Parts: sequence; C-alpha cells; structure tokens
Amino acid sequence: MQETRTIEFKETITNTFLKTVSAFSNYNGGKIFFGIDDKGNVKGLTDVKQACLDIENKINDSISPQPDYTLEVQKDHTIILSVKSGVQKPYLYKSKAYKRNDTATIEVDTLELSRLILEGKNISFEELPCKEQDLSFDILCHKLQECIHIERFNQDTLRTLNLYNNDAGYNNAAGILADKNPFPGIDIMKFGENISIIQKRATFEHTSALEIYDKTLTVFRDYYQYEIIQGTDRKKVEKIPEAAFREAIANALIHRAWDINPRIRVSMFDDRIEIVSPGGLPSGITEEEYLAGKLSVLRNAVLANVFYRLGLVEIFGTGITRIKQLYEAGLRKPDFEVSENAIRIVLPVLEKDLDLTEDEKTVYKTLSRTTLKPISEIVPYVPFGKSKTTQLLKELNQKDVIMVQGKGRGTKYIIK
Repeated sequence: MQETRTIEFKETITNTFLKTVSAFSNYNGGKIFFGIDDKGNVKGLTDVKQACLDIENKINDSISPQPDYTLEVQKDHTIILSVKSGVQKPYLYKSKAYKRNDTATIEVDTLELSRLILEGKNISFEELPCKEQDLSFDILCHKLQECIHIERFNQDTLRTLNLYNNDAGYNNAAGILADKNPFPGIDIMKFGENISIIQKRATFEHTSALEIYDKTLTVFRDYYQYEIIQGTDRKKVEKIPEAAFREAIANALIHRAWDINPRIRVSMFDDRIEIVSPGGLPSGITEEEYLAGKLSVLRNAVLANVFYRLGLVEIFGTGITRIKQLYEAGLRKPDFEVSENAIRIVLPVLEKDLDLTEDEKTVYKTLSRTTLKPISEIVPYVPFGKSKTTQLLKELNQKDVIMVQGKGRGTKYIIK
C-alpha cells in the first residue's frame, strides 16, 4: 500500500494531519493511517488508546464544522482514521479549507472556496442570479417550438424550466441559454497534415449554448460527412459517427464548469477529433464510475434538463456508454481521459473490421492517417520484435489497408 489522493500515512500524531481531515471532508473522503511511515512501513504507536483520544480532541477542537469520521485500532498498534465527505462544506482548519493534490494536501484557492460554500448550501453556480438581467430567448423559443412543439413562450415557460423566479430573476443557466451573454463557448481548430497547418479556426461564444451546439455540428459535418452516389440513390457516409460527436459536445456543454473562462476546445484531425471540456469531474463521482457509466452526477442540472427536454442528450448519464456502443464494430475505440481540471474525449475515424488478425490489429492501431512512421517508431509500441513487425506491416500492405513509402532504411508506413 502507498499514499494516494485518498490515503495518507502518519508515523506520529502531529497537527499536520488536520489539514488532510479538512481536505477529505471537503471532497471525496479518505483514510489516514497512524503508526505507518511515509514509505508504508508499519512502526506502530506506543499507546493506541491515548492516541485515539489525542486524535479525537485535535479534530473536535480544530475542524469546523464537525467532520464525520471513525477510528479503528488495528492489531499491529496502528490506527485508521476514516473521514467521510461532508455535507456542511467548507470544513475549515484554522479558518482555511484544504484539498488533496495527488499525495499532498494544499489550501484551496478563492474559486474552490466559493464552490465549496455553494456546495455546502446545496446551490450550484447555474442557480445563482445572473449578473445580466436584460436577456432575450429567441433561440430557446425557436428550439422549443421545433423540438417539442411548444406554441406559447413566456415567463411561465422560463419558470417551468427553472430559469427564472420572481425573487432573484434570471439565473446563470438562463444566461447560458440567452441569445447574448458573457459566457465562454467552443473553440474549434481543424488541422491539416500536422498542427502547423490550420485549415479552419472558428470560435462560437457569447450566445446561447443551443446555437453554439448547432454551429459546432455544422463544422463537424463539413469535414466528417460526405455523400456517395449509388445508382439513383445518394448515401451519406460518416467518417466519425455524428451521434457520438453530438453526445460528446452536448455533454461538454452541460457538464463543464461555467464559473471559469476557458472555452471548450475541439481539435479536428484527419483521423480523430479531440474534445476537451474544462472543469474535471464534479464532486461525488470517481473516474472509474464516470468511465463505466455506473453513476452520473450533474454539475448543471438545470441546463441538462433543458437539453434533455429538447431531445439533445440523455439525462441519466449514459453518454459515455452510448459513445462506446457506437464504436463496438470499429477497429479503433474512443478514448477518455480525466484530470483534475479537464475531461478529454477522443473520437477516432470509424473503421470497421478489416478482416485483420489480432496481431495485425495491434500494429495497425499504432499507425496514423496523417504521419508517416518508420519501423523504429512502431516497434517500441507493439509486443513484437522488428522482424515480426516488418512481416505484419507487409501483410497489411498486401491487404491494401496501409501505404508504404520509400525503400530500405527510409521506408515509412501510413494508414490509407
């Protein structure tokens, strides 16, 4: 066992553990092991009963409000302090709130503190009154008429959608959906053969999230859809499933942190799309739960409800699962990366089973559509030697799924 974001070792009982109690209470909980050194070696405590009293007294005297915790004495004379995520946030030690940063405990900044205060009051940023109250909703009105055939749009409609109340006026969710607003949007870059070649740059912001969503889809269709003529029929071909892209963009808009300025970034390449949404995961859900689709925690429930009513998103947290299902028949799979401050989704060009062996698929997945790779850049990423990798590349070329350029040491490979 080693220290992690939710596990900390303390060889002795000093006041430094109180910062970690604050951090665990403010976020996802965790355990502190007393009598174990930083390397995970068991040292034990001389008097575990007195140690328990000392721990309790320090917590009760120093952390406000009172955190939810338990103490367990182990046979090896160590103590486990289990701290649960609290509901009365922020939990302060010496008037300061803390959080875990990997295996370190650090003080939260002003933005994080304001988020903890709102969470403790069971209020989200989108529910706060919008600073701008002179708002119009022509785009939302048109969408409601188009998607669910609402004929009358008025203040009562906005109340029903939880976008307005008589006391506070319009909230931030209303601002995000308003025709003009101060909120960030989406920044799109379409690259050519490499990141030095920019084919298109588009930024959509300061307008309704619904319009941003539609304009982003338009750019997507320009590059990842085309038609082929078969006899008298026209057939639409999708290089990347539009349903997967829709899901990813809708989720980025309704799950992002709206209290920070960075835009959602959409990077388009010939062989993939990368979508980066600012804000990371909301409190109460782990990366494993998010990726498995087992649990959904809505950071912006009001905004999500509007998208759900319009049929733009499934509100019950099946977005990741649906994206994965759309790629079930594909050779390359979507990739999901979660960090503290962002979520990144990569949607590859959909390639159906090319009748490849498992070994051929392994080599194929290391190649790119945009970059020619020599054998020296392929071998380190496959579990084969140079001879077998070369033979597999030859077989892929014979199956007409890759191209070979050059000869001898200058030979390079690329997906067709």
